[in-house]
Amino acid sequence: MALNPRMADWRGRTVWLVGASTGIGRASASALHAQGAKVIVSARGVDALNAFVDAHPGAQALPLDVTDARAVQAAALALADQGALDCVVFCAGHYHAMQATDIDLSDLLRHNQINYLGALHLLDAVLPILLRQPLDPHSSQRGHISLMGSVAGYRGLPNSLAYGPTKAALINLAETLYLDLHRHGVGVSLINPGFVDTPLTAQNQFKMPALISPEQAAQEILRGWSRGAFEMHFPRRFTWWMKALQLLPYPAFFAATRRLNPG
Repeated sequence: MALNPRMADWRGRTVWLVGASTGIGRASASALHAQGAKVIVSARGVDALNAFVDAHPGAQALPLDVTDARAVQAAALALADQGALDCVVFCAGHYHAMQATDIDLSDLLRHNQINYLGALHLLDAVLPILLRQPLDPHSSQRGHISLMGSVAGYRGLPNSLAYGPTKAALINLAETLYLDLHRHGVGVSLINPGFVDTPLTAQNQFKMPALISPEQAAQEILRGWSRGAFEMHFPRRFTWWMKALQLLPYPAFFAATRRLNPG
């Protein structure tokens, strides 16, 4: 069942991807560019953004730190002056494994500042713009917002003290945004990847089941948008198992996760 208007024809559409210098964000920007979208890429890494633009003629680089609320506001207003924003994708992320027995408060707060507060800064900046935009006569939509969550936000997991709660917050946020914005013509979707081969996951010291490339992840996201999906989770041979964990009562859930992390 389509919960959003289907987005399959990207020709001439403007997409702003925040957190697009590497990984899934960059691969998604590249895939959208190949489909004819006008792509704007933001991140802190200026050199990486410029390299993307050099490789994708017509793309636009907009350096940005999502933890700077004023800078996010200024960037959104500058883009609004250029024309309608058809889709805004929050891909920015920070990840380090952490356990409660070795807590690092500064890094724990850094996860929150980038992964969650960064999303709030972006929403505060773009929602008034999207809500003012006229309805597209073909889609009956003013625009679309996608948030990058993670299956790590489904339930508490080993080594995920800092990262998991921020992704759980984004999942709840996306669900609430959908309820609030759907009737106003603003689509909302949630992207929950499993293991994707990115600079963030390269830190992991364990075998990552069903690991896929960023390019594969990007194609899954585009397929989700074309179906009008609310949630895109992939690769499904892994993420369905993660969804099954959501259904377990606590005794069974804790027993299962202890086997994943017996130490």
